[in-house]
Amino acid sequence: MKKGNIHTTNYTDTFIEVAEDTKATCGTKPSSKGDKKTIAEMQYELLANNPYKFTSDDIIFQVFADKNDLTKAEYKQAREQFFSKGQACLRCSPLTKTYGFGVHADSNGKVAIYGIETEQYDKFQNDPKLKKTKAMRTSKK
Repeated sequence: MKKGNIHTTNYTDTFIEVAEDTKATCGTKPSSKGDKKTIAEMQYELLANNPYKFTSDDIIFQVFADKNDLTKAEYKQAREQFFSKGQACLRCSPLTKTYGFGVHADSNGKVAIYGIETEQYDKFQNDPKLKKTKAMRTSKK
């Protein structure tokens, strides 16, 4: 999606379902690999600890900023530059592709995650007022 010269990964009133080819049967917290946090781990911590506090853009950029050790003073300019090009949205997140989480975006574009095994996941999946989209497949058909 694009607004002027700025791209966005934000959705509103949308539920991103787990990938069609996921092997996950429940939402699983990503584990660490070595001493650096993985993208999945960073996204999980932001979303699990702050439901409906951030937009998809906020999550995607914060992970980029953390991975690149940006200072808060660098955020504004870095964010503008980051979103001057299209970025992968949460449909490409390892959380939705591998770890068994769906992502709900509310009417303000704020997001939260729900494990595939939860009652709330089922409610979102069956809510006729929400747009539904699947996470990207891990493998090609």
